[in-house]
Amino acid sequence: MPDGRPRTLMDAFNRGEDETGVQTKDIIAIDGGGTKTLLLRVASDGSVVTARRAGGSNPFDVPDWRKVIAGLMEGQQSQLAAAAFGMAGFGESERLNAELAAAYRQLCPVQHSLHNDADMACRGAFMNRAGVLLLSGTGSMAWGMAADGQTTRIGGWGSLFGDEGSGYWIGRLALSILSQMIDGRHERRDDFLIRFAAARRWPEDSTLWASSLYEWYASLTEQRPAVAALTAEISRFAEQGCETSRDILRHAAEALSRHVVAARHALGASDLPWSYGGGTLRSPILRENLSQLLGAPLVPRLPPIGGAVLVAAQLAGWHIDEGFVDTLSLALERQI
Repeated sequence: MPDGRPRTLMDAFNRGEDETGVQTKDIIAIDGGGTKTLLLRVASDGSVVTARRAGGSNPFDVPDWRKVIAGLMEGQQSQLAAAAFGMAGFGESERLNAELAAAYRQLCPVQHSLHNDADMACRGAFMNRAGVLLLSGTGSMAWGMAADGQTTRIGGWGSLFGDEGSGYWIGRLALSILSQMIDGRHERRDDFLIRFAAARRWPEDSTLWASSLYEWYASLTEQRPAVAALTAEISRFAEQGCETSRDILRHAAEALSRHVVAARHALGASDLPWSYGGGTLRSPILRENLSQLLGAPLVPRLPPIGGAVLVAAQLAGWHIDEGFVDTLSLALERQI
């Protein structure tokens, strides 16, 4: 074009300009968890301009969390309208709250908001409306928000105190049942034993399974994630008809359902809708069991970082409509 201006509105957004060629500003959202941290730079139409990933940034587990965040934010400070950060551990320690707030003040020169990562996930799932988000990955917890904005946190105590119904809890229960079947303390169910042994490529001779189990455990470099990863196998066994695996998932659903019931009680609203997030709840049988206990869930509208995008967009004064959310949702499906 003779005047050098972009041909389309999308071209303009890609250049950081509006349709008149005037420079526009983006927003930044960060979802900082225990195992990974994601940064998104989002334009005012909901499209993702930049996506960056790094390791975990939970201040309770990661001593170098500041370095993780600083690396993601490097070069992202210019042409920002607002930012929002969801961080694991925020709200659990006054000292860490102050350290997180100070770090983000230094790294982010524009208006920004700092929340717990579960709070942001709940906002994304329910589009800032009331509800209870049940989260189960390696650990488990629920975050609830009432219509008046009051929030509550249930669970999330870690594997020593709780995390009932989490991936680690399910994997540990499966291993406990397996060991009891091997040595005779539990009724032997070959469909479970054989499936588990085959998945590990253990010898067909069942007299060797005890030593095989010890050797498998001794080979683990990161025990909690490896044990939690067994949940996917337990779910697959359950879908194939394994009754032991189905029993394990029923117990997990009962434990997880208590998180939602407690959150509803704490917020004084027994009919609050619930939704879900985390790798453990990808299991259709686990969700089916939960639905029988709690009623049908709402499918989360946006993934966890979507809540941070919404908060940042509101801070920027942007108009959030279904078009923005649809564009964002499609972009996040490709990015996450």
